[in-house]
Amino acid sequence: MTRHKISIIYCPGCRWLTRASWISQELLITFEKEISEVSLCPSEKAGTFQVFVNNRLIHCRKQQNGFPELKILKQEIRNLICPQKDLGHSDQQNK
Repeated sequence: MTRHKISIIYCPGCRWLTRASWISQELLITFEKEISEVSLCPSEKAGTFQVFVNNRLIHCRKQQNGFPELKILKQEIRNLICPQKDLGHSDQQNK
């Protein structure tokens, strides 16, 4: 099985390490068998918050006008690396 690498690039000047850490923890728990690492990378460019899977940009705060919603981010990553995986409550549609 291929194990995937996730990188979260964040702006330390904006104090986004805590957000990046929380997201990385959630991804490590959700995709414990599918990913080999989650790296947290401070950016020199102010306002940066990006999530990459295998060097492919999945979310960019500037392009998408905000931070990723965790449920949606998990779905996007799942659809890319393991489409058959059930995300439980994160897969349920809003009623």
